[in-house]
Amino acid sequence: MAAHIPDFDLRLAETEADLRAGQRLRYEVFIEELGGTGALVDHDARLERDRFDAFCDHLLLFDRARPDAPAVAAYRLMRDDMMRRVGRFYSEDEYDLSVLKSSGRRLLELGRSCVHPEYRGGAALFHLWRGLLAYVERHRLEVMFGVASFHGTDVGAHAAPLSLLHHRHLAPPELRIRARPEHFQAMDLRPEAGIDRVAAMRAVPGLLKAYLRLGGFVGEGAFIDVPFNTVDVGVVVDITRIPKRVLAVYAAETGA
Repeated sequence: MAAHIPDFDLRLAETEADLRAGQRLRYEVFIEELGGTGALVDHDARLERDRFDAFCDHLLLFDRARPDAPAVAAYRLMRDDMMRRVGRFYSEDEYDLSVLKSSGRRLLELGRSCVHPEYRGGAALFHLWRGLLAYVERHRLEVMFGVASFHGTDVGAHAAPLSLLHHRHLAPPELRIRARPEHFQAMDLRPEAGIDRVAAMRAVPGLLKAYLRLGGFVGEGAFIDVPFNTVDVGVVVDITRIPKRVLAVYAAETGA
């Protein structure tokens, strides 16, 4: 049988049908695959949604070769001007963002990133990131932030990668968001000298590694998200610090 060759279509959600396609993918990944839940999850329609969806842009990747399929990758994007309509960023439930919100810089919250299992390890995430960086340029955004997740809430199982992130990739003070004190989980669980760095980095989720390749940092402390069955790590990317060679790869693809 011939291998399936995707015919990707990347766009912002324009219709309710587009939005539902993204929410259906989120349900498949976050609810069915990872065992999460949420107050507004619609199990009958198989949609993962929340009250922030209406205030965000939704970057979606479709495969035109499979027109009957939902989106194959998704990102939820909330700029600071969008945030003012709802009053807060989604990740403020987990992290104190004061250092960013008081900076005067243009902010973009990244959330609900997911890729269909059949499209992982291929070009889908690259296309999603290409669109994301084009969006950043178009809106003259300066700082991206959000959370990236380890699956499961057993902190001990993630002690090595969490510790490595704390020791090697902690954000500088001007970008250092911090897990809220009522749910603060220290990440420096092991001394740096006792960590097998190669094995620990291998255990870091792919999305989080992608942020690090952009020159991103992690915040201070993790957050245990019981409903979503994850350990969340705050991530901040200063656009001005992204290596030019990295930006050039995406710019070459977009013609920007």
